[in-house]
Amino acid sequence: MKTHADCASCLMKRVLFQARLADNGTEFAAVQAGVREYARLMSPDISSAEIATHVHSAAYAAMGVSDPYLDMKLEADRVAEKYVPDAQSFIDSSEDRFAAAVRVSIVGNIMDFGMGIAIDSPDEFGRMFQSLLDQGVGSDQTEELRRLVEGCETVLYAFDNCGEDQFDRLLIREIRAMGKRVVGVVRGAPILNDVSLDDALRIGMDRELDRIVSTGGFCVGFSEGLMKEDLKEEMGRAGVLIAKGMANYESLSDMEVPLPVAYLLRAKCLPVASSLDVPVGTNVVRVEYR
Repeated sequence: MKTHADCASCLMKRVLFQARLADNGTEFAAVQAGVREYARLMSPDISSAEIATHVHSAAYAAMGVSDPYLDMKLEADRVAEKYVPDAQSFIDSSEDRFAAAVRVSIVGNIMDFGMGIAIDSPDEFGRMFQSLLDQGVGSDQTEELRRLVEGCETVLYAFDNCGEDQFDRLLIREIRAMGKRVVGVVRGAPILNDVSLDDALRIGMDRELDRIVSTGGFCVGFSEGLMKEDLKEEMGRAGVLIAKGMANYESLSDMEVPLPVAYLLRAKCLPVASSLDVPVGTNVVRVEYR
């Protein structure tokens, strides 16, 4: 997805939010570094994820903190875990376990902090959980996703936010129950509140997956320049890449990848919603072939 003018204010809100999480007096320096990098790169022809990666890299350097979201990620895991039994009950009581698990995984995508378009703390999740579950999927290609999963041996599953991954594990269990090999993709370095290898291991995600690979480094979503051989190998082997969240959509939708991609996300901002041709706030399952 290419950069929109709306992305500037969103990114700077995020930079300020994370600088305040760092709580070391670097708010001005972080925003200044982010603004300079955004001004240097801003173009309607560049991926929004690519620009965001550079902006956050500059802001993190100014803050001098490698993982400003760590405490919030721990809290997100704790809060989300409380609702896993309810989510599991929803799946167990459904006539279509796969579709129910897909819906549950999308509900978790609201755990996206600091942009003013989702929630600003994990504790806000509880009051929204049931209403999000009841909302369902507004733009729904779950049947196409099911067909792809059924027709392959390996599924790649790209995580997005901490806390959200507590619900992803329920969908992963359903896919593995179908006899499929599932390989998880995590961020190659801590960035935002996204799932890194340490985050995945902390909640035991390695026990849910057949293998874990990473995006290769510090990046919003995926970066072709950072991909290592293990990820490329799994992309060539898998029958579908399930990509959670907006960052994965923003990056992958501009890349050439050798397999179908199924985006599971909540369209939380106007640029992403417009790109997907849905209203803001829509839960989406969208399959793209390359």
